[in-house]
Amino acid sequence: MSRGSAGKIPRSLSCETTPTSGPRPMTPVGGTEGGAGGGARELAVALAIFPKPRFHAETGGLEPGLGGRDCAGGSRFLACPTEACEGGWYPLPKSSVLMPSANASRKGQEKPREIVDAAEDYAKERYGISSMIQSQEKPDRVLVRVKDLTVQKADDVVWIRARVHTSRAKGKQCFLVLRQQQFNVQALVAVGDHASKQMVKFAANINKESIIDVEGVVRKVNQKIGSCTQQDVELHVQKIYVISLAEPRLPLQLDDAIRPEVEGEEDGRATVNQDTRLDNRVIDLRTSTSQAIFRLQSGICHLFRETLINKGFVEIQTPKIISAASEGGANVFTVSYFKNNAYLAQSPQLYKQMCICADFEKVFCIGPVFRAEDSNTHRHLTEFVGLDIEMAFNYHYHEVVEEIADTLVQIFKGLQERFQTEIQTVSKQFPCEPFKFLEPTLRLEYCEALAMLREAGVEMDDEEDLSTPNEKLLGRLVKEKYDTDFYVLDKYPLAVRPFYTMPDPRNPKQSNSYDMFMRGEEILSGAQRIHDPQLLTERALHHGIDLEKIKAYIDSFRFGAPPHAGGGIGLERVTMLFLGLHNVRQTSMFPRDPKRLTP
Repeated sequence: MSRGSAGKIPRSLSCETTPTSGPRPMTPVGGTEGGAGGGARELAVALAIFPKPRFHAETGGLEPGLGGRDCAGGSRFLACPTEACEGGWYPLPKSSVLMPSANASRKGQEKPREIVDAAEDYAKERYGISSMIQSQEKPDRVLVRVKDLTVQKADDVVWIRARVHTSRAKGKQCFLVLRQQQFNVQALVAVGDHASKQMVKFAANINKESIIDVEGVVRKVNQKIGSCTQQDVELHVQKIYVISLAEPRLPLQLDDAIRPEVEGEEDGRATVNQDTRLDNRVIDLRTSTSQAIFRLQSGICHLFRETLINKGFVEIQTPKIISAASEGGANVFTVSYFKNNAYLAQSPQLYKQMCICADFEKVFCIGPVFRAEDSNTHRHLTEFVGLDIEMAFNYHYHEVVEEIADTLVQIFKGLQERFQTEIQTVSKQFPCEPFKFLEPTLRLEYCEALAMLREAGVEMDDEEDLSTPNEKLLGRLVKEKYDTDFYVLDKYPLAVRPFYTMPDPRNPKQSNSYDMFMRGEEILSGAQRIHDPQLLTERALHHGIDLEKIKAYIDSFRFGAPPHAGGGIGLERVTMLFLGLHNVRQTSMFPRDPKRLTP
């Protein structure tokens, strides 16, 4: 990567642009043609023909500009090095464009003050616009992570690559906040041995969100820098090169996007609404909060996989394009499959069960799930990531319930141990009580939940499903009584469960099914599956399902099937509820709902 120079500043860093066209003849300032006064006479000639001559910073030559405006309206450049045109050409300062006087001979030998200043820019090799990185070379340079800039590195000279979060010029110095994911550090560019005043002005005018490479000395500070994650140090800049220049106008300001809503309401400062965030998701994902959310979500997937593999599970991959609705329902997306119709899978459940019948015993998969449900709620998406488990058991489906509950507990513990930085980052913008859980996990029967709700004044039938408000109320009641945010609700009414759910042999109105809840919202629905083809056929007919459409599913149990159970977990919901967020779109990187198909 070649270094930049002060003379190569693109149009987007300009304060004013001069239109150009045609050839660019260059003559040295104060050139030999015409004697000692040639430079001044050339300026006069240039004014007479082309009202706006320009100066080339690298060659020192003059080019007649074609802007067509009087020189009195000319822009000033060298007093502000960022007022540039393309190709290294700059408009001359107004004070330089003068008709020759009686002292023309003497003045012709003198360069304008600003041009002299440019020539005396002793730091011009230490800053500028880098050439585009096209993998043409590999410098012997180690880039240090911003999060690693601590007092242990005090007085070290380091290189970092980061985004310009904010910049603030003050006299002969400029303060930058440089951001890398959810970490940031203050950098200081000050006139001195390593930085000229032109370099300070260049740094102050770099657009927010531009990516820059900086060489600097790590210095310990006497007073903590509260606005940065790296509070005990700052970076004293020696070199600064722009790697990728951002446009000057951003669709949203990151400071507004990370401001707590309560704080914005109290002092009238701007916050960013959800649609604006999602319409400009690439910018929104740069915020420290979004970075923390999705790094923690990645941790959930890792812990889920790690825990189950340690328990002897096998990870599988299942088809997402299928010939019939996964669960015999109508809420499926239809796609054209050559000359036939196909469907996007509502869940991998049928294939998980087939794997159990194929003697894999314990399986899990992580993948997309599609639901064509016109649900515009805070917790529903038309596409989400499913964490699915299926397991053969020996004698009782509670063996599976306990295994799944323990898996979730291990995830919660792992998040609290490994992702405290991310949890704290999110809580700064969205304050929430820490997530609580018990070991072993609390398990209640559905009839117990009904009793608690009825005692709280809710009227419900024995075979009625829980509504969303009643789920949340039950969550509050459980938290008050048992001090836990996570629990299992067992023995749901058979009438509200899918056809493949095993009935409870002791009570035909109940089923061997369960849901798991976090902060009063369902995150998993599961059950013992019917593994007898005759009973499965009877239940399918009872639900009015066309047997021909699920023939392959039923046939998979005709050659001997072990008793088994399982469930599906929504990754986005787990992330949302663990962090105490209020909308699942905050935890879906590029959410899909009935009203959003882009970006």
